[in-house]
Amino acid sequence: MVAMLLAVFSAGLGQAAPDPTFVPLPRAHAHNDYVKSRPLAAALEEGFGSIEADIFLVDGQLLVGHDRKDLRPNRTLKTMYLEPLAKRVAANKGSVYGPGTAPLILLIDIKEDGEKVYAALKPLLENYKEIFTYYKEPDGVTTRAVTAILSGDRPVATVTKEKERMVFIDGRPEDLEPNATDAELIPLISTSWADTFKWRGQGRMPLAEEAKLRLIISRAHAQKQKLRFWASPENPAVWNMLYRTGVDLIGTDLYPALGKFLRTELAKPKQIL
Repeated sequence: MVAMLLAVFSAGLGQAAPDPTFVPLPRAHAHNDYVKSRPLAAALEEGFGSIEADIFLVDGQLLVGHDRKDLRPNRTLKTMYLEPLAKRVAANKGSVYGPGTAPLILLIDIKEDGEKVYAALKPLLENYKEIFTYYKEPDGVTTRAVTAILSGDRPVATVTKEKERMVFIDGRPEDLEPNATDAELIPLISTSWADTFKWRGQGRMPLAEEAKLRLIISRAHAQKQKLRFWASPENPAVWNMLYRTGVDLIGTDLYPALGKFLRTELAKPKQIL
């Protein structure tokens, strides 16, 4: 047990994880990871497949925080996420969780001034281009260890025009049919749970709402896009519905709880509700 804990702890610090029994959780999304006492490391220790960081541009630096009052000069996207991820990928020979595992999604939520922020973000990502999934015409997408997806105040028009890029766009329901969008630009569709459903996990989900959920999932998957709901209720009943109906990213602030739930589900025979 001690050896396993040390292995996981080392993984969180950006070193290769020697424990071959460690199971990543590609469907777990770390919401507002930067507020944790150990940003990035705690999510990596649980094996989360997606991690969210909110950013602002302040005096030329991309600072991480939910509101401007939370910003600190030493809490930058570079030091909190890019540098440690680059070290971890190098230690793991080209991946975050080891050979054959899915890329980690780094969901970068631009809180304001999307165009200005992207102008600063683009050259910063160039310094870590060996770890990021990228798009280049006419070849399409080349997958690498980390996929950067822009959310929040998204510079959609600018990114759409680029012939080469290391970022992708977090889409919205309006990007689904009949306004279908390209998964090579928008690989993820996100929307608010509270704005879409009334069910919060008490009793069974109403049949009409479940049918609506399944329709959204099927439309996203038909376009080869992943689906995420933000602010979904934090309880096993909702997690169970999201998991079994096929929602791709399940967001949480409760890392160990969701991690335990997903590992328990992975141990069961596969089934779809």
